[in-house]
Amino acid sequence: MRRNETPLKMILRQRFYFLFEVLIIFLGIFIFMLIPTFLLPSLIDSNSVIFEPLYNYLRALILIAAIPLCLYLANFVMEKQRKKLILKEDISPSRNFINFFKITKKNFKFQLLYGVLLLFLIFIPLDFFTYFLSPDMLAYVSGVLNPAGEFSLNSYFNENYYIFLLSIIFIPLCIALYEESLFRGFLTHRGSDYFNKMSAVIISSFFFGLGHFSYIFTRPSPGLPIIFPLIWFLQAFLVGIILSMVVQRRHWIFPVIFAHTLNNVISSFSIWNYINGNSFSFMTWYVYLPLLIVGIFLFIWQFRRIKESLSIGVKEFKTYFARDKSIEERSSDVINRIIFDILFGLIIFLIGVIIL
Repeated sequence: MRRNETPLKMILRQRFYFLFEVLIIFLGIFIFMLIPTFLLPSLIDSNSVIFEPLYNYLRALILIAAIPLCLYLANFVMEKQRKKLILKEDISPSRNFINFFKITKKNFKFQLLYGVLLLFLIFIPLDFFTYFLSPDMLAYVSGVLNPAGEFSLNSYFNENYYIFLLSIIFIPLCIALYEESLFRGFLTHRGSDYFNKMSAVIISSFFFGLGHFSYIFTRPSPGLPIIFPLIWFLQAFLVGIILSMVVQRRHWIFPVIFAHTLNNVISSFSIWNYINGNSFSFMTWYVYLPLLIVGIFLFIWQFRRIKESLSIGVKEFKTYFARDKSIEERSSDVINRIIFDILFGLIIFLIGVIIL
């Protein structure tokens, strides 16, 4: 910490510098996203069954390409400012982002195992009990996705089964690639270069949760109970924390993309069945219960690994509420840091809404 600089000033300075870099990255993504937004409709009819899969594919591909390019630009623009921060080493943020996507023969099975465990022990139980304990939650999600809307990118939910099936083979993967690259690959990991890891986890997860809560402002949402967007926010916020901590610890993004993709596929089946008049009991008996049973066997089989990961995760999470010795925090500074993390998560979300 610089001489005569209070912990509060350091907390604010770290987050403002990160916010400035986020602004550069978001503006860069926005410019790159003009390509599919304007070019694709001129080449393909927006009512075509291939429009939505192709649009989502281009968005994911362009985002993955845009982030390292914009990180390189931001690193060049903010070189002097970065030297004033507490960084462990002089890194290449672009290279670090790209390295997240590396899969080797040596670690592939472990990355796949982590992805399977995340799917069966986090995503599937959380979704099942959310829909089971709050039956109207499925109606809410189906409504706010607005598949029947004129400009909806979810119209494949209203297609026949075969077109829907072809769509969910592709679209959920693209959505997971987009979201995980942005939230975990960029916001979580890059944030930890500016301040402590758990602050980066909370900021990115709060943004992720707000992204789901924001559906309250869509056309079908008004008049529905406020509890449903709150449930979706809490669900996404919790998942965001877990996924961010996994990415931070392992420096792998494939497991979270894998789990996120397959969960989106399963959730899409629930939504499609609801829209087509089938009750959730169909998904319960023929999809979720068999998967939950598999999850129990996985939990028993990998109990030692899961116990160790939980122990490490809990310890890391507790550090968020402890004083950060690297900037000489006091108890009051911890409270201020938590407040500012939530505030900056909200600010980044609002910037994302406006730009992205």
